[in-house]
Amino acid sequence: MQRAFGLDVPDSVAEMCRPAAAGVLVYDAQVGILPHVKDGEVLVDRIREIVDAARAADVPVFYVRHVSLPPTHLGVGALRTAMAWQRKDRAQDVTTAFPPDAPHTAIVDELAPVAGEPVFDKLGMSALVGTPLEAALRDRGITTLVLVGAVLEIGIEPTARHAADLGFLPVVVDDACGIVEPDAAQRSLDSLDYSLMSYRATTAEIVAAFGSA
Repeated sequence: MQRAFGLDVPDSVAEMCRPAAAGVLVYDAQVGILPHVKDGEVLVDRIREIVDAARAADVPVFYVRHVSLPPTHLGVGALRTAMAWQRKDRAQDVTTAFPPDAPHTAIVDELAPVAGEPVFDKLGMSALVGTPLEAALRDRGITTLVLVGAVLEIGIEPTARHAADLGFLPVVVDDACGIVEPDAAQRSLDSLDYSLMSYRATTAEIVAAFGSA
């Protein structure tokens, strides 16, 4: 750990993820999403390892989940996005993919929040747009955001970029982030690496860092 300008500046991901500085974000671990990722059961086990280690070390765990507005309340951009994702040619054929109260919108039972851990609903890809997540992280004094969940190439990459732009240290846990399309996921990782603004770790490295407290 370096000391510069009155700040502790970590030299490694392990130092970034020390419990006093870190928070975990479980991204879109939803009933209607996890079945579409590769090796979903293994993914859930790894996320659970990190969440359990975080809870044992008093590292706060936050959740986000994707929800959808009814088509009657979507704007042009949201309608175009819904048309693309739902493979619809006509805007009037778009449906509500993730109603807030639908069973498939819920967090899977294996990763369910405990002890009041917050679940923030989002409409877009970055978990930091339109949610209280940034305020919660800053209020807790968190500088490192550990990212797990699904899907890496769809929502986790933009969340990592957004977190970096806000001054956080985003750590993408490679083997605890689900993917749908391997080539797209690799492009996301390559792009994040190229930007030099986010970091990568494995489940084992994060568990070890949390256990070092």
